[in-house]
Amino acid sequence: MASLHSLTKLLDSELSIASIPDYPGAVNGLQLENSSGRIARIIAAVDACEPVIEQAARADGPVLLIVHHGLFWSGVQPMRGPVFRKTATAIRAGMAIYSAHIPLDVHPRHGNNAQLAAALGLRRTTPFFPWKGIQLGVCATVSMTRETLVQRCETALGGPLHLCPGGPAKIRRLGIITGGAGSEIAAAAAAGIDTFLTGEGPHWSYTAAEELGVNLLYGGHYATETFGVKAVAAWLSARTRLPWSFLDHPTGL
Repeated sequence: MASLHSLTKLLDSELSIASIPDYPGAVNGLQLENSSGRIARIIAAVDACEPVIEQAARADGPVLLIVHHGLFWSGVQPMRGPVFRKTATAIRAGMAIYSAHIPLDVHPRHGNNAQLAAALGLRRTTPFFPWKGIQLGVCATVSMTRETLVQRCETALGGPLHLCPGGPAKIRRLGIITGGAGSEIAAAAAAGIDTFLTGEGPHWSYTAAEELGVNLLYGGHYATETFGVKAVAAWLSARTRLPWSFLDHPTGL
C-alpha cells in the first residue's frame, strides 16, 4: 500500500501539473480521492469512461486510475445517468482517479509525443509548435520513405492508419502531435514540416494537406494517446513498487 497523498505529490511534480496550460475540461491532477487515502495498485487507461471505471472497480484493493481524458472532459454535467453511475462505482470501489492531459502529451520522457517518436525509432527530436507558452509537439529531421514511415506507424500503433500522401515520397522533416491536431496542418506546414503525424482531424484537413504539399497521417486519437498513461504508470510503479496494468478500451477513432 501507498498513500494517495504521496502518489499525487509525485505525479504533480513529475508532470508539472501546476505550470502547464490546458483546456478547461482537463482539470489536471487528482480528480477523485478515496476515503481510505491508501492505494494498492495502479491502473492506466486513456478515458475515465463508464466501461473503464466498471472494469477497474473489479481489481483487488484500492486502485489509482490514471487517465488522459478525465471525468470532466465533456464539461460540467448534472450528477445523474452515466455521470452518476460511474462516479458512484468509483467511490464504492474505493477508487481514486488522476488525470493528466497536455502535461502528459508534452512530457519529454513519459509524454505521448516522446513515447510515440521513440516507438517509431526516432532517436533525436526537438520541441515544436508553440501553444500558450509551451511547445505542443515534437519534430525530427529524418531520411526515410513515406512507405517506411507508414509501416513503422502501423507497427507502433497496432493497426492501419489513414494517409493523405500530399507531400514528398522521401520524408525530411516529420512533426508529431498526438490526439486531435489535424486542424493545425497549415501551422505545421508553416513550421517547415513536410510530414505531419497526429491522431485525427476535420474532413477539410485532408484536402488542405494536399494543397499545402504535406503528408498527413492519422493514426487514431485513441491509438496515439495510449503511450503516455502507460509510461507514467510504469514510472510510478517503479518508484513505489505498486503493481500496474493498462486497461485497453479502444474507440477506433
